Amino acid sequence: MSDTTYNKIFSGSFIIVQLAMDRLSSAGINAIIKDESESGRLGGFGAAIQGYQELYVSDEELEQAQAIIESVNEDLAS
Repeated sequence: MSDTTYNKIFSGSFIIVQLAMDRLSSAGINAIIKDESESGRLGGFGAAIQGYQELYVSDEELEQAQAIIESVNEDLAS
């Protein structure tokens, strides 16, 4: 079994995380979305911030993913 470490590279609203996820997928990067509000809802608990998600990538893809996330942030700022 591989001991791959994942790093959080982005967090934000559902829509922006989906945009980032789409760009990462287009580059062949396998990212993981963590949504604690959805996990809490499914478990019967409430969440402080609805629609807030975190995006994680493996160590091997981190550098390439960070460049893509920077591009997403620049597009959103303009």
